[in-house]
Amino acid sequence: MKRELLCVMLLLTTAAAMACTPTEKPRNSQTAETTASSLVAPPQRPSSAPSPSVNNTATTHAGHQTGQQAGDHAGHNHGAEESSPNRVPAFQTDAASLKNLPPPLSPTKFTGRQQLAYKAVSEIPKTIAQLPCYCYCDRGFGHKSLYTCFVDDHAAHCAVCVDEALLAYQMQKEEKLTPAQIRERIIAKYSEQN
Repeated sequence: MKRELLCVMLLLTTAAAMACTPTEKPRNSQTAETTASSLVAPPQRPSSAPSPSVNNTATTHAGHQTGQQAGDHAGHNHGAEESSPNRVPAFQTDAASLKNLPPPLSPTKFTGRQQLAYKAVSEIPKTIAQLPCYCYCDRGFGHKSLYTCFVDDHAAHCAVCVDEALLAYQMQKEEKLTPAQIRERIIAKYSEQN
């Protein structure tokens, strides 16, 4: 299963869009197995361009009111006003907080890319906790790191969280990078996009 996950994630990281795009919602009626072709992310587009499939009306998920603009969800916006190029979102590095992480949601509650991301987080929780989340949920929700996004269904509704977790998993498992090295690469990658 780990090898299958790595193969699928390698495909995803080469084709994944890093702009926030709507992700498929969890469906309990589907099987846990998905094909790689169904997991490929849509092409990247500028964060200021509205997604043609985004409904611009307010809705809720996980008890949070979403915004009215394309790119808004869960009370945070992925636009330029949130993502100052010099600001690195919160992440954890102290040993005490890494020992007492709450469990992430079960991957079985999700399908597709979300399921892969929740599974990756459950396999490398301490690494994920040491990474900033570039959907900037540290401001909107007080998240302490990328890991916090996976303690509830926040990440299931955010392509940034999912893409970042899958990328981190691939970097650790295939490239054998340390959490600090992964964090450095992720900061560099997302800083270039802002």
